[in-house]
Amino acid sequence: MSWALFHRAARARQFWLATASGAALAACPVLAQTNDESARPTQVTDQPDLQTPDTSPVTPDAPEVTGEEQIGFAADNLNYDSDTEVVIAEGNVQMNREAIEMRADKVTWNRQTGKVFAEGNVTIKNPEGDTAYGDKIELTDSLRDGVVENLLVVLDNGSRLAAIRGTRFDNGNIELENAAYTPCPVEDDAGCPRNPSWQVRAVRVLYDRAKNKVRYKGARIEIFGLPLIPLPGLSHSINNEASSGILVPEIRLDRSNGFEIAVPYYLRLAPDRDMTITPHLYTSAAPMIEGEFRALTDIGSFRINGYATYGSLVPLTGEDPDSQKRFRGYLESAGKFQFDPRWSLSYSGRIATDRTFMRRYDISRDDRLRSTFELERIGGNSYLSIAGWATQTLRVNDVQGQQAVALPVIDYRQRFADPLLGGQFELQLNTLAIGRTAGQDTQRAFAGARWDLRGLTALGQEVTLTALVRGDVYHSDENLLTAIPGYRGKSGWEARAIAAVAADMRWPFIGEFAGGTQTLTPRVQIVATPPIKNLDIPNEDSRAFDLEDSNLFAINRFNGHDRFEDGARVTYGVEWNYSRPGFNINSIVGQSYRLSDKPALFPDGTGLTDRTSDIVGRTTIAYRDFLRLTHRFRLDKDNLAVRRNEFDATIGSRSTYAVLGYSRLNRDILLLGEDLQDREEVRAGGRVAFAKHWSVFGSAIVDLTQRSDDPLSNADGFEPIRHRLGVAYDDECLSIALTWRRDYADTGDARRGNSFSFRIAFRNLGF
Repeated sequence: MSWALFHRAARARQFWLATASGAALAACPVLAQTNDESARPTQVTDQPDLQTPDTSPVTPDAPEVTGEEQIGFAADNLNYDSDTEVVIAEGNVQMNREAIEMRADKVTWNRQTGKVFAEGNVTIKNPEGDTAYGDKIELTDSLRDGVVENLLVVLDNGSRLAAIRGTRFDNGNIELENAAYTPCPVEDDAGCPRNPSWQVRAVRVLYDRAKNKVRYKGARIEIFGLPLIPLPGLSHSINNEASSGILVPEIRLDRSNGFEIAVPYYLRLAPDRDMTITPHLYTSAAPMIEGEFRALTDIGSFRINGYATYGSLVPLTGEDPDSQKRFRGYLESAGKFQFDPRWSLSYSGRIATDRTFMRRYDISRDDRLRSTFELERIGGNSYLSIAGWATQTLRVNDVQGQQAVALPVIDYRQRFADPLLGGQFELQLNTLAIGRTAGQDTQRAFAGARWDLRGLTALGQEVTLTALVRGDVYHSDENLLTAIPGYRGKSGWEARAIAAVAADMRWPFIGEFAGGTQTLTPRVQIVATPPIKNLDIPNEDSRAFDLEDSNLFAINRFNGHDRFEDGARVTYGVEWNYSRPGFNINSIVGQSYRLSDKPALFPDGTGLTDRTSDIVGRTTIAYRDFLRLTHRFRLDKDNLAVRRNEFDATIGSRSTYAVLGYSRLNRDILLLGEDLQDREEVRAGGRVAFAKHWSVFGSAIVDLTQRSDDPLSNADGFEPIRHRLGVAYDDECLSIALTWRRDYADTGDARRGNSFSFRIAFRNLGF
């Protein structure tokens, strides 16, 4: 029988093994690796094999596909018995059609019975890159259903499914017997077989073609070869799209709530929106429900997350043993929408029913919840922001009525070039309205203009000239409700004018040093401002000031608009930078001197009280990705005592690292007339990889503040705040972590004590 006759006979019978079996098998999730043939069993056993058989490429002389019905067929030997109408192809049999390829050692087709058999190292690959392996494939006369022995299917994404026997039905559904599924590698780095980190074994696996979903019967998860977790009713999608189902549970144990188990259920509502509902069950607290909704729209996205329970609430003060039962909860939402390339809207909202709910249920450690919105327009040389914000305090001693609500906050800026001198102008318009239910109300509006001109001299000096003018109008009432007198201002209407000029000169010197390049840059700045009515104006946004390297050379060293530094001053300093491949050191130190003897506007202990300021500086050292160290300091101008000392360091690689931090603020004052209090604190954290995929991690925060630093504090100089310690396993498809944490502070029903949490996550599997 000639090749052409065989092709015609095959088309007459619609003979296409690759189409039938490939479509039947490529729908199941599995993982591709190449392994020695000896690692694969040659007979049916009671356990499926996830190892990939040896499929060394062959290059048969296959004819070219020339039409939709054309079949490419090649083999070492071809026999046709016209009496029995049996076609037998042997040796490197290869069939191709429409980018689907099948290979086998032997193919037998009985034209009388309509049975088709492919035997020996059967491999079928579809256009999506998925590959199916089997010892034997048997198809019926319809060529739509059939049976595969010792099945292994490998998807392009690396997941794999193995079964002792697989059956494909006429409707496209597939049933697998004694099957195993894993997305994990089954070979080590040397190419040797290894057990996957986890796999799902099941008595039976059903693939629903219409729903594109796999369902398991008698399933259990094996972790490191140990059958640990039974999974009744397990199902999941076979592609990368999310599908509804139960996610991995979360387990915790702490003093406040006892033993906790949370079982999230993921609900896919549409391709662009979903919901997760999580019941939280406790042994020492009432149950809680958590829900999260996410949506993606044509112009942006948003999410809503909330918690709700009906349980006891321990008062913040007192020892009342009769806890009141009430509704408790927390709600947050955030989103952003881009209307066009210039206009956008973003928002974030957070609110809790009481001050200890979030701490008790370990949702967040924040002590304030801020809600904001902002409408922005960003042009080529203009910017407009219309915003608002409100704050809910969770601090024990704060009065909620004293918390500000800002609505609206409008800021507009426009830049345009200076046609005369070549500089740049910036126009700014700003308005703010702040209200409080039991405190001072303030409204502000100002208009200002700023001109900057930057140039280089013939000697390489960088000179920047700046001039600005601004006019402010304020209105305030109930000023006496503000506790700190320096923040109140005068009631009623107040106006002020601001003007300032500045000249800033930097002179970099560059040269070689110690195999690298160093740059030494002296810097001098002169700023002059006429007297300004500062104390008559309420101070809402210029509080908690401290002199540091980031604001040393600022024209207005306050961090807001309500205070503006007046008088004349000269600021001087030097910056040094050294760099070589993989290594860099940057350091800056400076000081300022006021030319007038007018009493300072800044509070005591901020570093700017006298005419000569304290000395401030910063040093940053970086070595590749292994080390980054930053040190900031402020030294007393009179005796060089350390008034501010901050140290932050990150050392190590991604797997083993340490994070260290130390902060010390010592203003040397008895009474504090503003918000920034003295404090000393040390922070430490890190992770150590002690074996492949295994690591230990931990962190700690210790309050070193003494009572002499803060008279209102009960600190004793060494007060742990929180620490944690844990062990984790993390590889390509499995993450496990066990964490112990201890809190040392009580706040209402958020009790100090130990808590334990267990987390496990499987790649490609919610649960």
